[in-house]
Amino acid sequence: MSPDATAMIVDDEPLLREHLQTHLARLWPALRVVAQARNGREAVELFEREAPQVVFLDVHMPGMNGIEAGRAIAGRALTVFVTAYEQYAVQAFEQGAVDYLVKPFEPGRLEATVSRLQQRLAAEPGAAADPAEAGRLDAVLERVARQLRVQATGAPWLQWIKASVGSTLRLIPVDQVAYLRSDEKYTLVAWTGGEALIRKPIRELVDELDPSCFVQVHRSVIVNLRQVEQVTRGPNETADLHLVGRPETLPVSRSYLHLFRQM
Repeated sequence: MSPDATAMIVDDEPLLREHLQTHLARLWPALRVVAQARNGREAVELFEREAPQVVFLDVHMPGMNGIEAGRAIAGRALTVFVTAYEQYAVQAFEQGAVDYLVKPFEPGRLEATVSRLQQRLAAEPGAAADPAEAGRLDAVLERVARQLRVQATGAPWLQWIKASVGSTLRLIPVDQVAYLRSDEKYTLVAWTGGEALIRKPIRELVDELDPSCFVQVHRSVIVNLRQVEQVTRGPNETADLHLVGRPETLPVSRSYLHLFRQM
């Protein structure tokens, strides 16, 4: 017997909200949809008032998008991301979201999602998410939210990095950069022509670099995926990256290991 539960559906398209609710009523009669929201800000407000156990959350919406709303409610509900852009949902799913649906969703795919939600609720009645799991989800949602903000503004990805080498100002082509590594004051830029120190921190650079090539693999390291030769798994869900033509290795912390599961 399927467990009783409450849910909220968030999408800026009324027809899509109705379509999802209709299918949910057929697949999960014991699920009660207590709220529908048109955007992220409304979703957060309704969530605080209704406290649903399950949230179906569209990624792309005007104003506060679904990723930003997901960060606001992370850890307090079982979240299913709904998007036409699968890569965003996959990142969130791997880090703690219960599931994702790609528009237009197939009824069979939704049925599998419903089954997964029911299993989670039956196993953990009254519990939304593990705190550690919520923390991992929040970290990946923060990165995805930055990517979406850059895309929304139309800002181009960084093409050159300015660095002082001795008394010379160098313009380093971003596509030649192997990795960037920060300490407390500086960021080391390692590229095919050498190394240089800059003052811009990792947290700013990660917003400006094309995420299809550059990914953060540690709180202090960004790597160019095109420069990765192999990945060596380590203990406690960590790994080391070996780069093309370079002797050094780079650490991958457990929060970022999912990026290399398919490599």
